[in-house]
Amino acid sequence: MKSVPLVWEYEEILINKLDKAIFSKIDIDDIINYICKVGIIVTVFYLWRPFLADPEDDHILELAVAANCSHIVTFNKKDFRGVEEQFGIKVIDAAEFLEILRENEKEKRI
Repeated sequence: MKSVPLVWEYEEILINKLDKAIFSKIDIDDIINYICKVGIIVTVFYLWRPFLADPEDDHILELAVAANCSHIVTFNKKDFRGVEEQFGIKVIDAAEFLEILRENEKEKRI
């Protein structure tokens, strides 16, 4: 899933955090273009703001609710407290997400 604010956030993070000696502006543009190509655009109709401790993250919650997501994957789990209880969306980190992918792969082999 994707939304304009999420794509802008990804682009900002990539530009500011990636090592410019390794990743060029063209590389970052390629990554953003790929996300835009494969992501499913979701229109957010409901604003749940303010809900999260960090208002900068509210757009992620709105997108997850609008897209009927089962999970939000983030390194910032603490700012998403209450999401599972209120919206039924599990908040997990990248390691937990990879474990879910591994379990799903194992089930496919059985």
